[in-house]
Amino acid sequence: MSQHVLWGKPNVDITLRKSAKARRISLRISGLDGRVTLTVPRGVSEREGLKFAQQKEGWIRDQLLVRPDAVQIRIGCDIPIEGQLVRITPVQGRRIALYENQLLVPGPDATVGTKVKAWLKTRARDRLVAASDHYAQQLDRSYARISIRDTRSRWGSCSSSKGLMYSWRLYMAPPEVLNYVAAHEVAHLKEMNHSPAFWSEVHNLYPDYETPRRWLRENGSGLHLYQFGD
Repeated sequence: MSQHVLWGKPNVDITLRKSAKARRISLRISGLDGRVTLTVPRGVSEREGLKFAQQKEGWIRDQLLVRPDAVQIRIGCDIPIEGQLVRITPVQGRRIALYENQLLVPGPDATVGTKVKAWLKTRARDRLVAASDHYAQQLDRSYARISIRDTRSRWGSCSSSKGLMYSWRLYMAPPEVLNYVAAHEVAHLKEMNHSPAFWSEVHNLYPDYETPRRWLRENGSGLHLYQFGD
């Protein structure tokens, strides 16, 4: 990979990536962070690739212009919890509490992002462990461990050593979305692929999986707009 700049107001950083599998030059703008990636097939020069990007400058800038702004977590802002927007509100004491449509957070504003992130991770782990246990029991399979991370490219994964990994941002999504992802990854304990047999296992564990799957495709990137000051 190499880094380049599309000069203008503002300048746009472009990551140029060579790919042996690519058949044509392509541009991709991440819905998570607005990163611009220019993919060039082997045998095509960087110069030709950058010329293509320059020809698409108007499209690139239009896409970046309509991209939603990031939300910095602080007192007074709204954040989705289990699919419902709640207002972050200051409170006396030492513990975070969810009360009706408010997330009550103690301490100075400078620490709110860190505290809310830690609270989300804890709640996400509890829900994902419970969901994974439930579906693993249904499937009559066991997993080795669960890890909770802030992944950008996937909401969950299952390793060959039966380790399950999930994004803690799933706790911000509607509960059925979190449950679907848990069912999806647990199904990999039996089928380590995405074959028809795998999707049959997902259907057995979570029959209406298409609805939350569609929600993630349409809304998942929005969960990454929330920034916690780290």
